Amino acid sequence: MKPSYLGPPESYHGTDGLVGTDARFDWFEYAGDDSIYRRFGSRPNEYLNPILAGFYPDPSIARAGDDYYLVTSTFSYFPGIPIFRSRDLVHWTQIGHVLDRPTQLALDGRAISQGIYAPTIRYHDGTFYLITTCVYCGGNFIVTATNPPGPWSEPIWLRDVNGIDPSLFFDDDGRAYIVNNGPPAEPPRYEGHRAIWLQEYDVRARTMIGPRAVIVNGGVDITKKPIWVEAPHILEVNHRYYLICAEGGTGTHHSEVVFRSDSVRGPYVAYASNPILSQRQLSPARPAPITSTGHADFVQTQRGDWWSVFLGVRPYGPDLTNIGRETFMLPVTWHDGWPMILADTATVPYVHRAPALPPNAAGSPPSSGNFTIRDDFSSSTLRPWWVMIRTPRERWFQLDSSHNGLTIHARPVALGDRGQPSFIGRRQQHATATATTVMHYTPRRSGDIAGLVAFQSDSFYYVLGETLHDGKPVVRLLRRAGGRDQGREAIVAEASLATKPNDSLYLRVQARGAQYDFLYAEHPGDWRWLARNVDGTILSTHVAGGFVGTMIGMYAYSPP
Repeated sequence: MKPSYLGPPESYHGTDGLVGTDARFDWFEYAGDDSIYRRFGSRPNEYLNPILAGFYPDPSIARAGDDYYLVTSTFSYFPGIPIFRSRDLVHWTQIGHVLDRPTQLALDGRAISQGIYAPTIRYHDGTFYLITTCVYCGGNFIVTATNPPGPWSEPIWLRDVNGIDPSLFFDDDGRAYIVNNGPPAEPPRYEGHRAIWLQEYDVRARTMIGPRAVIVNGGVDITKKPIWVEAPHILEVNHRYYLICAEGGTGTHHSEVVFRSDSVRGPYVAYASNPILSQRQLSPARPAPITSTGHADFVQTQRGDWWSVFLGVRPYGPDLTNIGRETFMLPVTWHDGWPMILADTATVPYVHRAPALPPNAAGSPPSSGNFTIRDDFSSSTLRPWWVMIRTPRERWFQLDSSHNGLTIHARPVALGDRGQPSFIGRRQQHATATATTVMHYTPRRSGDIAGLVAFQSDSFYYVLGETLHDGKPVVRLLRRAGGRDQGREAIVAEASLATKPNDSLYLRVQARGAQYDFLYAEHPGDWRWLARNVDGTILSTHVAGGFVGTMIGMYAYSPP
């Protein structure tokens, strides 16, 4: 059974029409059109990077028979941890979320870049295991399932595991281990000094056992003060144990490194040709760069080939990205008993030869390249790509599958208040993108507003919506840009509204890298500019900080 927040509610206000400050959205269309992908046609036996475009960071992958499953971080968005399935590693379909119940994921009061960090998915003996960290909301935990779409179990909390980025490893002798990033066993020698810890885990007793020990201190070479060694995964290949980790932080100096041992407990020796993946040595002025690569996970196909998924960034300017960190894929090659993803000055390609696997049907909706998606809300449940900010504690939206449309009930929870606003959004997946909707809404009093939002964090966002000015309806663009706006919403532009047939207002957000345009129409196709060439860099992680990407979606608010 689907969790209650996804399906039609019992009724919070009835279904005969809009009540109070409800806003109804008939449909929502997203179109991505990055110029880089116009160069590539649909070519057989090839795939496009990233394989998951937009804010899908920290990927982890597992194989069960002929099926592959991929998960990513979600921080303080709900539901948490999307899970995708594929048979060819190229075409991915989201089959749900791992954390789709409030009892599994309490994000109340959390900042957008807190919450769920770096999940790891593994399959063992007929059971799927997912281990992750809820930062400032409980720590490390495991959930399990026998069916990947769910339901997944309630969290099994690991109170003795300190740190982040936990990963499970099942050895051939039946023992299981948890490896994770944590503080070093000694006083930190420098800022960013971390360690990789290992401890045995009793699957049946669901508890940690035995001693907990550091297996990597600092990184590849602690004398060079490597920072933020994290995202560890252990794999066993030809009776040797390989530990892959991220190193260098999640910015442009990000990398992936590898260590090897004859025993799961170590000692682990670093590869002389580390890193096995990084783009930090390349010129930032190169055309269409992919940067910040690392945080990898490996999977072996049923044919014996190895592939890696990892995060990366497609900046539109110097270290500027609004869409966040994305999931890329490349083959793993082996040299003298060591794995390598990319060596020396090799660049992450946008097009690569596909894995030697039987192709499956294209994912729905597409997850890479340029595409257009339109949702008319004809389903009785939200499509899996929609998310909310933090954990819902009450019902405030309704889907009407008989007449189509999504109704959002305006509540006195504003964007940026660390609460759970009436906002439903999807990822901006391209630097050049357009989001359009039609809304039926009538503001009743001063402060009421509903419309489209481009949201990066609690302190950095745009709202394009209908509200009142001196008691008369206007379309208004609001901006919140941290200290620049003294922590408040600032009016960027507004225009009076004349007539709206059936109270309908068309709204559009156009992203063009560092610039955004905001448009409206009172009649179909009669588009008017409200604001052009607005500063989009406030939606970049370089300006806003944090670890997420921009979400574009629908919102309604009414003050208390």
